[in-house]
Amino acid sequence: MAAACALALTAVVAPLHGGGPQGRATATDPVTQARYASATDCEDPEASLDPALGSPDGVDDPDVRAIVRRGRLKVGIDQNSYLWGFRDPATGQLAGFDIDIVQAIAKGIFGKGYTPDSVQYLTVPTAQRVKLIQNGTVDMVVRTMSITCDRIHDVDFSTAYFTAGQQLLVPKGSPITGYNASLKGSTVCAATGSTGLAELTDPVKGTDESDAQRFGAKVLTVANQLDCLVRVQLGLADAVFTDNALAAGQAAQDPSMTLVGEPVTQEPYGVAMKKDRPDLVRKVNRILAAYEAGGPDSQWSRSYRHWLAADLPGITGPPAPKYKKEP
Repeated sequence: MAAACALALTAVVAPLHGGGPQGRATATDPVTQARYASATDCEDPEASLDPALGSPDGVDDPDVRAIVRRGRLKVGIDQNSYLWGFRDPATGQLAGFDIDIVQAIAKGIFGKGYTPDSVQYLTVPTAQRVKLIQNGTVDMVVRTMSITCDRIHDVDFSTAYFTAGQQLLVPKGSPITGYNASLKGSTVCAATGSTGLAELTDPVKGTDESDAQRFGAKVLTVANQLDCLVRVQLGLADAVFTDNALAAGQAAQDPSMTLVGEPVTQEPYGVAMKKDRPDLVRKVNRILAAYEAGGPDSQWSRSYRHWLAADLPGITGPPAPKYKKEP
């Protein structure tokens, strides 16, 4: 618990240096698309720009050249999500699955000119991710950010590099069994601006009630999802509702916690960038395609085995890329 609490830092925008559930699921469809990213809202929100239609060498693209001239890539990340983006206490360096992707993108942009100083990391709170992309504080966010129908109106995304789902994390022995009526009388914690909070609090289609209201649960919001784990440890909340990919990292930090029930959404993670920068989006997609190529020997697979396989087993590879139909 002490180790987990120690990692629960308040994230601010600051430069960093260094390298049978109920609910919407059914018996015939145990994993459902979230309301905010369903086919009824938009079609294929994770479809991105095809890198084959851009310049054969992304360095020639104006958006990429601007970053190279500046001499650094500004990336919004999390330093509190164990296994994904965190400050390794053994080395003092940023590490994790998302950090590996950041470094691959930076190496692809800067080529032979890449150095560890080519990346400027900035910690970005969950609710501030879109704003800080739009105002140019960061060039991109690589922070377990789900591609949703709402978000694609505000930012552009790369192709998906991972697929997660919202799931409950509770103390072992909890009476909560999943995303269902066992939540009655409990306090569920979620991060402000997260898809988990939207799933809990947005009205269910055709009703005036949210899931939290239907299940009789209270909702506690915090700035960052790791803060939810601390709230449970302190007895201020009974459960964390977040991406199972992040929850697996929290359970690894605190073995007294466990995932229950089944994922109730299906959410693709993507690299988020400012709209109207197609050259940069295509460049990132080109880099991701190379990063994910090679099956079990790919950089993606090596990173997955190193960081995630022990706590999030059974994933055989990245999601297949989807590209938009362009004129």
